Amino acid sequence: MTEETSEEKTAQETVKEQKTTEALQTKQIGENTVSISRKPVMNYVIACLTFFNSGSEKVVVKARGRSISRAVDSVEFLRRAFVKDLQLQSVSIGTE
Repeated sequence: MTEETSEEKTAQETVKEQKTTEALQTKQIGENTVSISRKPVMNYVIACLTFFNSGSEKVVVKARGRSISRAVDSVEFLRRAFVKDLQLQSVSIGTE
């Protein structure tokens, strides 16, 4: 059996730390995302309001297929009824 040198151990620890910070950054990005599916529109409006009330400045709303119209309804309802100064940053269509 070969013994690892201190340089190899340090390099391995650095790689582990980088992976840990990347995982934390990925988790932080997804924290303020609302995924739209089959539930009533008000459930998603309340979810967005919860994010805004907890201090988030930005909320990402994601939907697929037939749920896209429900996502648009949720954001429009939120913008017109609850958060009057809400600004839409962007609308994008794409794949992940």
